[in-house]
Amino acid sequence: MIKNFKWLLLVSLTFVACTSDDEAGIDTNSSDGLPLTAGTADFSKYVSLGNSLTAGYCDGALFIAGQEGSYPNLLSQQFALVGGGEFKIPFMNDNVGGLLLGGFQIQGPRLYFNGTGPAPVSGTPTTEVSNILTGPYNNMGVPGAKSFHLVAPGYGNVAGVASGAANPYFVRFASSPGTTVLADAVAQSPTFFSLWIGNNDVLSYATSGGTGINQSGNLDPATYGGNDITDPNVFASVYSTLVNQLTANGAKGVVANIPYVTSVPFFTTVPTNPIPGLPAASAGQLNALFGGINSALAGAGLPARFVTLVADDANPATVESNPLLIKDESLLNISSQITAALTPVLGAPTAGYLGALYGQARHASNAAASRDYILLTARAVIGTTQTGAPAPFNTIGVSYPMQDNTTLTASETAEVKTATDAYNATILALANSKDLAFVDANAALNQVANGGLVYNGYTMTSTYVTGNSFSLDGVHPSPKGYALIANKFIEAINAKYGSNLKGPNVGNYRTLFPAVL
Repeated sequence: MIKNFKWLLLVSLTFVACTSDDEAGIDTNSSDGLPLTAGTADFSKYVSLGNSLTAGYCDGALFIAGQEGSYPNLLSQQFALVGGGEFKIPFMNDNVGGLLLGGFQIQGPRLYFNGTGPAPVSGTPTTEVSNILTGPYNNMGVPGAKSFHLVAPGYGNVAGVASGAANPYFVRFASSPGTTVLADAVAQSPTFFSLWIGNNDVLSYATSGGTGINQSGNLDPATYGGNDITDPNVFASVYSTLVNQLTANGAKGVVANIPYVTSVPFFTTVPTNPIPGLPAASAGQLNALFGGINSALAGAGLPARFVTLVADDANPATVESNPLLIKDESLLNISSQITAALTPVLGAPTAGYLGALYGQARHASNAAASRDYILLTARAVIGTTQTGAPAPFNTIGVSYPMQDNTTLTASETAEVKTATDAYNATILALANSKDLAFVDANAALNQVANGGLVYNGYTMTSTYVTGNSFSLDGVHPSPKGYALIANKFIEAINAKYGSNLKGPNVGNYRTLFPAVL
């Protein structure tokens, strides 16, 4: 019996040993358990180009912890496991965020969640733009950069910051005042690159509420304003230059397309109908006024612009809501018609005021085909009193129209989408022609915004503050969001080049940064 027991013990130990050897053959750092490989890619010299998304911008600012969590830095950590080299970042001076130029603050600190909403962290920015860093740097993400800025000489000249001709972030690490972002990237002879650019070519127009100009047909970006939409042909020309130069010496790379702006909480957090039920007298007065304007519009063969507002029914068990009153500059201006109709009733001064006030006003729409988007920043003014406007026509969003810089109207949204689709067609075509890895960031963020995307056991949605994906500025990703993006890049790289990188675990990263880091 004892002999048999010894034999069984020996067999058991042998089995355990074999099992341990088998497990030892599994590489836990790879996506498939097989030994790690770079496939056909060479990550020894990785350079990333892009804008704030590449830099690691977060919570309305650039700061050290955000830069450490940038998707290129997360990629570089994976690349290091298969021969990737050093990845240098032009770090800010602190975790406060913000910038100084000649000692004067030109950008404020980052945001944190104070329990009720975003608030700036305490502390003073210490990053002085004119203190030039010694490069070169692998992360060449430049917050605020549009596509054509990457090939613009002088974009890193400190003398041009005050006028807007140069970018303070690029100034800090440009190799010379007259260089370009692309030139400094190519000079490093990268073996692998990532390129994610074009977001700002439409984003600034959208976040300003469409206050810029759609420059479609204008091929001279030197004449563009800061909030303008870049002409698709300009984008195509610039993007082709970027890709051609980056691949000229045989470098492989990964590119990403542009998400629709309506995927981010900056545009989806504030509903179009946040106004509660009105006092009965106010509702009656406004319905009479707006109903009269609708009747005049119908008489002229024009569609109605206003809905019937709902009064508070004094029942706490029910919740009434009304749409925001907004200004839509795409509408036919009927100020003179309103003035003429109201003058016999209200007198010329009041009629003239209301005509000017409501000539291009309407109620916001939430219909799928004509949806308006209320900017996150508009929360601060909805329901407040407009200075200088007479009562009762002075409540913003109720009797005083929300202005152009608070709302992205349906027509403005369509302009942004048209441009984005054109940019994305260019990006995909060049990715295919150059045989580059391609990240469909648009599809990924659309999934995040519509139902959510589960990754590493975490549900990633676009819900403001609690959705895991976005930081407090409502545009840029959270630490978890950047980890998700890094994984999407890894997936594309693995698929194209036969590597088996695992990617970072989303669960290892914060949703929001605390007040103190």
